[in-house]
Amino acid sequence: MKSTAGHHKGVPFLLAALSALGPFSIDAYLPSFRDIGHHFGASPLVVQQTITAYLLPFGAMTLFHGALSDSFGRRRVTLIMVAIFVLASIGCMCAWSIESLISFRVLQGLSAGGGMIIGRAMVRDLFDGIEAQRLMSQIAVVFAIAPALGPIVGGWLQMAVGWRAVFGFLVVFSALVWLACWKALPETLPHANRQPLHPLHLLRGYWGALSSIQFVTLAVTLTLNFSAVFVYIVSAPAFIFGILRRQETEFFWLFGPITAGMMLGTALAGRLAGRLSSARILTSAYGLMFASALGNFVFSLTHPPSLPWSIVPLFFYVVGSAMGMPTLTIMALDIFPHRRGLASSCQGFIQTSGNTIITAVAAPALWSSALYLSMGMLGIFLTSGVALLAYSLLSRASRKRLPIRTPG
Repeated sequence: MKSTAGHHKGVPFLLAALSALGPFSIDAYLPSFRDIGHHFGASPLVVQQTITAYLLPFGAMTLFHGALSDSFGRRRVTLIMVAIFVLASIGCMCAWSIESLISFRVLQGLSAGGGMIIGRAMVRDLFDGIEAQRLMSQIAVVFAIAPALGPIVGGWLQMAVGWRAVFGFLVVFSALVWLACWKALPETLPHANRQPLHPLHLLRGYWGALSSIQFVTLAVTLTLNFSAVFVYIVSAPAFIFGILRRQETEFFWLFGPITAGMMLGTALAGRLAGRLSSARILTSAYGLMFASALGNFVFSLTHPPSLPWSIVPLFFYVVGSAMGMPTLTIMALDIFPHRRGLASSCQGFIQTSGNTIITAVAAPALWSSALYLSMGMLGIFLTSGVALLAYSLLSRASRKRLPIRTPG
């Protein structure tokens, strides 16, 4: 029998803090892009590669965080990964060239995803059904604060001290998270339930997950669901500085509404869990996302960029995205109930791979105008809808709402 939420009141906040390492690592230093470029004599495209250098190893390691925690326990792997992140952040703060900064960003990427990946598995270790869905929503509400606080704090630090102070903030935050985990993070995976860490066993597990069409279509749905707005996040310097003509301390115009939308959407998801079916929640969420993405495109086509109207559709889109995300996440993890850590890793790998493509290819091609960004958002969302439709058709064809397979 699994726990009830009352037995682990502090766990949602601790897991959310772990998950926040990822967005803080991307968002907090965005206001410093111009300063980093000037300091190292690097072009905007070269500075942009500090994000790509972070996301590539982040995506690769998502395949291993969950599997390692399945073998050695959730707590031990989490503590090791956060410790590595602290050291990598110190390296970024002390970087002596753009190449050294990129190198330490790689090390950040290798370690930052552990909290997010292992946290999902811990939720399913502790809770079942509606309780798990509600807890996932609570974590997402706390986690949603990071994308707004990161650029705001980063902008203030940039204006007051400079770009190194932003990475200093990451050092302090991650060190505090490590201390909190050391004192309060429970071990949620009993020794009897751990899986051997053998290469062939892992390969069978990965093949079982990544060859499951239903799992992959759900993971792609989740990826594109968020990638539609992620293209704005990684384009934030161009969007804020170039399109909206704002300053380093005004990134809240973009990240404030996005965060508010995520908090509202995840709060709604938690309230609706158990009251509406998963199908009805997803229908409502995707209806809102479609209306928002289409409205954003129409406004950008017919009007010049302006505040707040260039931002309002993003708020409503994120409300819909956050409403559907907990349901989609639970559905994906429950396809493999005996290897949720590995399934969470594969899900994270697909998501991060998609975000890396957005960062390296799509964003630079779109960030020159508000119209191009809105077209990208609408196109990515429509592809997400096609992936969700494909999953629904596959589920109906197999006459099972949640088909169960065990990888490996």
